[in-house]
Amino acid sequence: MNFELHFFVTQNSKFKIQNSKLKKMNSNVKVLTNGLLKENPLLVLLLGMCPALGTTSSAIDGLGMGLATAFVLVCANIVVSLIKNITPDKVRIPVFIVIAATLATVVEILMEAYVPALFNSLGVFIPLIACNCIILGRSEAFAARNNVFRSTLDGVGMGLGFAFALTLLGAIRELLGTGNVFSLSIFPGSFGMLIFVLAPGAFIALGYLIAFINKLRTT
Repeated sequence: MNFELHFFVTQNSKFKIQNSKLKKMNSNVKVLTNGLLKENPLLVLLLGMCPALGTTSSAIDGLGMGLATAFVLVCANIVVSLIKNITPDKVRIPVFIVIAATLATVVEILMEAYVPALFNSLGVFIPLIACNCIILGRSEAFAARNNVFRSTLDGVGMGLGFAFALTLLGAIRELLGTGNVFSLSIFPGSFGMLIFVLAPGAFIALGYLIAFINKLRTT
């Protein structure tokens, strides 16, 4: 009888441990995938609208801006998570801004050195990554309240979601405006609509894209 009771308690304990590990893994996967569609920074949360409208005249520009922002976001989340316990509440927002500005400067220097064409194309929007509300928002809402691993997953998920949204928006605008996507000709440029390469086209394309994503989420 004692042996059976001990066996039951042992198996029950193992089951609880495995169940706890499974829940934790599912939670981490959810953190990683949330930013891709369910909580996409641009298409759902409507964050980072300035670079979305200003740098997506082509797919390559959108991809470059998205990856640069993703790099800053991941690194900022890691640093904020590491120093959250030693950062006084009164100065945490200025500290987060300084971290983002430092990382944005690093990205700017690297892009100027290794991808000068993309650097010149994106222009002032690269240093403005420091002011992107996605960076500060995730630092304050997630990284400052979670461990380094989960903060990294959040940064990767949100960063890739933002990069995907910018690339998709840039591809749509480039295709409708010039007939090309990533410099590959899809149809003759004479059939393109110039408005989609210009600023008004960014508002039109983004509006329809947000409406389409919201429709997918509600069906």
